[in-house]
Amino acid sequence: MAGWGAATRIYLAAGATDLRKGFEGLYGLVRDRLESDPLSGHVFGFANRARTRVKLLYFDGSGLWVCAKRLEKGKFRWPAGAAAKIALSPAELEMLLEGIDLMPTRKRPWYRRPTEDKCAGA
Repeated sequence: MAGWGAATRIYLAAGATDLRKGFEGLYGLVRDRLESDPLSGHVFGFANRARTRVKLLYFDGSGLWVCAKRLEKGKFRWPAGAAAKIALSPAELEMLLEGIDLMPTRKRPWYRRPTEDKCAGA
């Protein structure tokens, strides 16, 4: 699994997507359906109706990546939501792609110390 930084956001498209789409088709879905910038450096995920295939679209600064996974058996447990896109953490995406059902899990209250911008004072 790719090691995305803490600033990278991960968004899943709610509902089913026609995964015959390639770079340009997924780019258009991110722009029009998810109302996001495909060149933002964030990761955008899509699943087919049967939930047996997933595609991720990611811009690394020099070009677009399309990563795909097809299950031989079983289905992905794709999160449901009222919004067009669902935000996940990198850990949640990895669990989803490994077959863990995110529905019964919950986030616990967590404190993360704010980082200082060391370049701002220089």
